Amino acid sequence: MVYTLEITQSNGFEMKKNIVVLSGAGMSAESGIATFRDADGLWEGFDVLTVASPQAWINDPELVLGFYNQRRKQLLTATPNIAHQTLVVLEKHFQVSIITQNVDDLHERAGSKNVLHLHGELLKAQSSENSDLVYPCLGDITLSDKCELGSQLRPFIVWFGEEVPKLDDAISIILKADIVIIIGTSMQVYPAAGLASFVPEKTPIYYIDPSPSINEALACTANLTVIEKTAVEGVAQLFSELTV
Repeated sequence: MVYTLEITQSNGFEMKKNIVVLSGAGMSAESGIATFRDADGLWEGFDVLTVASPQAWINDPELVLGFYNQRRKQLLTATPNIAHQTLVVLEKHFQVSIITQNVDDLHERAGSKNVLHLHGELLKAQSSENSDLVYPCLGDITLSDKCELGSQLRPFIVWFGEEVPKLDDAISIILKADIVIIIGTSMQVYPAAGLASFVPEKTPIYYIDPSPSINEALACTANLTVIEKTAVEGVAQLFSELTV
């Protein structure tokens, strides 16, 4: 089924359909950004709970900082791939909002205008005592780096076991969706995986992933189309279908 621009005559302006994109690690994999979901829970040789949890920060903050410093260096050498760029072009045809589980800035660098990061941003740092104090961060964070109140800086990342502050914002966005596109996520990490349950009834959902995992929320929808391809291949295919 092809979806095109919806026109309203009430004010004489074209009203674009709302597309909400849920992107995960597979979106950035083709840019060389590592994912941990396909390797027994290991992320570049680390058990994620030893580098991505509040307890890890307490046990060994130097290890945690070192891990994210390396990820930050890696990110700065990466570039957006064709899938990122195609979503930007999609904005010419639709109102596009992106809710991403990724902590990279590749959506923004590609040119996407409306991006919400559920799990934080790697190129920012925050106070370890006051999460409202957030700073740009392009280099390493060390144990001598403090916020303006004198507290240690930490990565601006939502770790396993922490609340997701922007979850309510994400729900508000998805409740207004006319079309939902899920790209490169296992749909197994909650609460992000539960966003599918807030998709309005009868809204088409397209799930792009070479190894899709249909969770309970997705299984309950009658409007699911699965595209078993990588982000680059799948987004290109769907773009052609949606913009005919």
